[in-house]
Amino acid sequence: MKLATLKDGSRDGRLVVVSKDLRRAAFAESVAPTLQYAIEHWAATAPGLQSLYELLNAGRALVDFAFDPAQAMAPLPRTHQFVDASAFLNHGKIMEQAYQLSIKKTAGIPILVQRQSDDFAGPYDDYPFPTEADNGDFEGEFAAVVDDIAMGSSATQCESKIRLLMILNDVSMRTHLFRELGMGFGLINAKPATVFGPVAVTPDELGDAWHGGRVHLDMHVSRNGEWFGHPNGREMDWSFGELLAHLAYNRNLRAGTILGSGTVSNQAHRSVGSACLAERRAVEKIDSGDSSTPFLKFGDRLRFEVQDAQGQSIFGAIEHRFVATSQQDAI
Repeated sequence: MKLATLKDGSRDGRLVVVSKDLRRAAFAESVAPTLQYAIEHWAATAPGLQSLYELLNAGRALVDFAFDPAQAMAPLPRTHQFVDASAFLNHGKIMEQAYQLSIKKTAGIPILVQRQSDDFAGPYDDYPFPTEADNGDFEGEFAAVVDDIAMGSSATQCESKIRLLMILNDVSMRTHLFRELGMGFGLINAKPATVFGPVAVTPDELGDAWHGGRVHLDMHVSRNGEWFGHPNGREMDWSFGELLAHLAYNRNLRAGTILGSGTVSNQAHRSVGSACLAERRAVEKIDSGDSSTPFLKFGDRLRFEVQDAQGQSIFGAIEHRFVATSQQDAI
């Protein structure tokens, strides 16, 4: 099934079921008022949501309306925990080669970073940042939303608790990154609010493209209408189940926890392109000794989308513009 959250003036929005073709929607309040509620009571809410989804797709929903992704918030506008991984080692290798980085790593152990989870951005919302000198960047990723996972669960058990999949733009401010990495603690100024695609989907919506705990589909990325890349999610060096098992080694994970995959990156990056500016700039530096692609400028528009084998958008698109903080609507 496909689920979204529409703006209604509240912080958690209004849950809707969205048709498979993303054209129609129906309010789900008779089953669950918000997506957080639905996830926390999944055994009770999933059957009702699935039934509504089937009625909507068959054109038999009692009340439905045109789905407008511009009115969508992040599917989970806020949640208890968001953790981002760096599960595509190819991305890290490119960065390390370009900038002679020496990242402390332990073989077989993934890198996970605790992130902000109290204020996610919607897929069509203008994205404000203070100054172009922050060197704004984007990172196209996949994400999983889980049900309760008990401490010590295996990778197989963790994968079975994945309820929804999403796409995201993990916005970065590169000016602050190396400074904060050098301090040895978490990323704050380098990692502002994350942007999520309009629709969260159950794994079965991906069909054969969901297997091995990975999304075997291309992440299509464009900047100002120009192709930037379409790397595929199949090259994750750790599956979502493996990442979740590492995270749950000594803690319980509560329903609504979001885990990001890290920047989608492929070994064939010279032909499939990249999902982030830093990677392209790093390739340029390796090839010519300098980077030529500029970081984000005010007014830049980005688009992220994932399609199935028939060309149907699965999660809807992230399509947003970067603006100066002074242009942001008052909170």
